[in-house]
Amino acid sequence: MRKAHHSYEDKADMVKRLNRIEGQIRGIGRMIEEDVYCDDILHQFMSVESAIGGVKTQLLEAHMKSCVVEQIRSGRTEVIDELSRTIRKMIR
Repeated sequence: MRKAHHSYEDKADMVKRLNRIEGQIRGIGRMIEEDVYCDDILHQFMSVESAIGGVKTQLLEAHMKSCVVEQIRSGRTEVIDELSRTIRKMIR
């Protein structure tokens, strides 16, 4: 099993951001239960999507700077193809 090697600060920041997103999702659930106006709920969904995009970007950058670089240095250049596939999926 492969493991990531990100700094404590990067991991802590990503977990903090994900916890905030989790709270936003729970809030959206409450809004739906309370019959809040649909447009207001949709704006909350857009906010969550933007926040998820930020965490994805942060993780992608950390992945390239650590995991990908480390594998290339070890001669495992197939990681470039893996990264290319992942980026293609992310931009769909």
